[in-house]
Amino acid sequence: MSLATLQCRALNGMAAPPVMVEVHLANGLPSFSLVGLPETEVKEARDRVRAAIQNSRFEFPARRITVNLAPADLPKESGRFDLAIALGILAASGQVKADRLDNFEFAGELSLSGELRAIRGALAMCGEAAGSRRAFVLPTANAAEAALVRSATILPANSLLEVCAHLNGAATIAPFDAGGVSPRLTSTGPDLADVKGQAPAKRALELAAAGGHSLLMSGPPGTGKSMLAQRLPGILPPMIEAEALESAAVLSVAGRFDVDCFGQRPFIATHHSASAPALVGGGGVPRPGEISLAHNGVLFLDELPEFDRRVLEALREPLETGHIRVARAARRAEFPARFQLVAAMNPCPCGYLGEARCRCTPDQIAKYRAKLSGPFLDRIDLMIEVPAVPEADLAMRGAGEASAVIRERVTRARATQIERQGKANALLTPEEIDRHCLPDCAGAQLLKQAMARLDLSARAYHRILKVARTVADLAGAMNIGGPHVAEAIHYRRGFG
Repeated sequence: MSLATLQCRALNGMAAPPVMVEVHLANGLPSFSLVGLPETEVKEARDRVRAAIQNSRFEFPARRITVNLAPADLPKESGRFDLAIALGILAASGQVKADRLDNFEFAGELSLSGELRAIRGALAMCGEAAGSRRAFVLPTANAAEAALVRSATILPANSLLEVCAHLNGAATIAPFDAGGVSPRLTSTGPDLADVKGQAPAKRALELAAAGGHSLLMSGPPGTGKSMLAQRLPGILPPMIEAEALESAAVLSVAGRFDVDCFGQRPFIATHHSASAPALVGGGGVPRPGEISLAHNGVLFLDELPEFDRRVLEALREPLETGHIRVARAARRAEFPARFQLVAAMNPCPCGYLGEARCRCTPDQIAKYRAKLSGPFLDRIDLMIEVPAVPEADLAMRGAGEASAVIRERVTRARATQIERQGKANALLTPEEIDRHCLPDCAGAQLLKQAMARLDLSARAYHRILKVARTVADLAGAMNIGGPHVAEAIHYRRGFG
């Protein structure tokens, strides 16, 4: 037999389209051709595959070898095709039995010695082919990750030699048992009790967690803004398995998945020097950005005005839609980006506004704050000031409320929202707001006055109602009253 066909998968954003690896051996001068729009990493497979076959004690055929990766118009990247190409050459040359090849999908990068190395996107690949009857032959390092898709049959292999022995019937690769891999239902990490004082900020953090709202904190250096942000994941409701799989699939595509952290809400802290493609995703081969890595978790932007304005403006669409589309000349990709934004900033360039040591002029302060556009700030639900902590609060011990206690209240409030409308309050559409967030007469009158005095936009109006709904949910109230609306308005006043 001089022709062999194997099944593999490419990566295109979060999708894993099927790829057929066709290997043909013909007479003529020895050569090795790869066709089917391969990227550089795939073209380099020729040398890896040759060395791996020879070091696994097989014969590399001295014939004209043509490898076609179909469909031809789909770009192929990474070393995931190495294993399929090597097996195709061995099957076409009669060194490996070809009668069982159609029962499997193959993926794995080969070392020169024939060992199998981990690949990106194993979880996304298995999730895409969940209905397939084929078993997946993958590197052992990817087995636990891929087996999170419970309907998939995963055959973990350490080397090309192991896979060949399995196909020839000389040995058997046992399916991977994923019985011990499940989402963690409790969050771990720093405790909110570690933060001294800052009761108003902790209240805002609890509201943000309960309703999925975005939060902006302003205050001088050293007041605990970063500490508060780092403790938000610890008070968020536990992830359900569907959310855990979504987050894990994004991390898998980025090559950053850790099975020990499966089920933990991600916390992504991005430096202010980050570019727009780094934050929202992009590149010649589109990769998920920081906002997608924070999917179902928290994205923390410290020193917010120091970010390039164009970078921040790129967040406006995903904050509203929960996904990001990356368009390039040859490729388009879509990534999920349902993240919870938490940001921190100083009140002025030096950070000590109102103190004797502050030398910032009004023009400098205005220029500093003008780095944040109105449309961007309009998409933030909660804005709070985090003042310096009094010395008396710093000396207190054991007075803070533990994250576990707050998480119980947050989980109850979120469960109420899921039962009522099937989603968190922050995700409500205008139609759903009219249905679930109508205040009583006192609340409506208070909101009308706030709209006139604070010159709020229609978006701000809806966000106030959503926050008021969360305040009522935490209080266990069925209806939104005046006090709930008043607290929500308090968080929209901005910074003085």
